[in-house]
Amino acid sequence: MQLDKILSISGRPGLFEMEAQTRSGIVARSLVDGKRVTTSVNNQISVLSEIQIYCIGTEVPLSEVFEKILKKEEGKSASVSPKAASSDLEAYFFDIMDNYDEERVYASDIKKVIQWYNILLQNKLISVTKTKATKKVEKPTPKTPSKKSEE
Repeated sequence: MQLDKILSISGRPGLFEMEAQTRSGIVARSLVDGKRVTTSVNNQISVLSEIQIYCIGTEVPLSEVFEKILKKEEGKSASVSPKAASSDLEAYFFDIMDNYDEERVYASDIKKVIQWYNILLQNKLISVTKTKATKKVEKPTPKTPSKKSEE
């Protein structure tokens, strides 16, 4: 899951894919409607690969949260609406991340995560991979000691 070029821009709904970086900001394309936008360095821009969710004793990268939602939903959209009641959002998130810090992760954060998951899924930026990676283990060949010839 490559989230290195996927952005959240404050004041703008949805997610964006970075297309170019300029001296004064960035040029990005909306993943919702496909429109290009230009933002300045004054806007708060968050790269999804750098966002983490607070858990008890640790922090979990957002990509791992998306993978857990993807696994739970079997590659489909989230079963809970982002507009659901905060108690429903928290219950859903607790099913996915049973150790998330309820005092530092708010219902509005969960709402964003679910919205972002659905946007990434619709744009086919995340998907279920059913192929298992198998690693072939090769046995080392025994080496025979080499004799140095004396001159």
